[in-house]
Amino acid sequence: MSADFSPTPREQLIELIKELAVVHGKVTLSSGREADYYVDLRRVSLHHRAAPLIGHVLLDHLEEAGLGTAEVDAVGGLTMGADPIAAALLHAAASRGQDLDAFVIRKEAKAHGTGRRVEGPEIAGRRVVVVDDTTTTGGSLLQAIEAVRAEGAEVAGVATLVDRDTGAKEKIEALGLEYHFPIGLKDLGLS
Repeated sequence: MSADFSPTPREQLIELIKELAVVHGKVTLSSGREADYYVDLRRVSLHHRAAPLIGHVLLDHLEEAGLGTAEVDAVGGLTMGADPIAAALLHAAASRGQDLDAFVIRKEAKAHGTGRRVEGPEIAGRRVVVVDDTTTTGGSLLQAIEAVRAEGAEVAGVATLVDRDTGAKEKIEALGLEYHFPIGLKDLGLS
């Protein structure tokens, strides 16, 4: 009698990314670089099946790295790629009975209302993980780290769902920060 094979949440997520988010053809990335494919993670981070998987896979990954909810107070990053990732982490933690806030970093402070650049629960004096959906050069992460530090938060680490292996890791680690990702290009058959 053979055992039923049930793919892990990470394996399920990788298949959904391959199916829904990998677009082949010449594209210009936000870094200005050209590539033969684009990984449009909003196609999965806002998808009904994939979003919960993202939260649990990334939360598991962070917990294994010592950056779980016992060590970190909040997660967030530069709008818009980080927004659904942070929300997925918040919901995954809540489903486990854990406390984890999320925050959003605007590209610029609002000119009206409270004029805040970092929205959500206050992060001053708290330990946070800066997140993004995918990274190329790390530019969005670097902007987010600067904004979080300006708010008085401690950056405990940086995490992205998919790393393109094009320099982001090295830039983040040069700042003395840990860089984490559960999925790389090899996992997607793109390396």
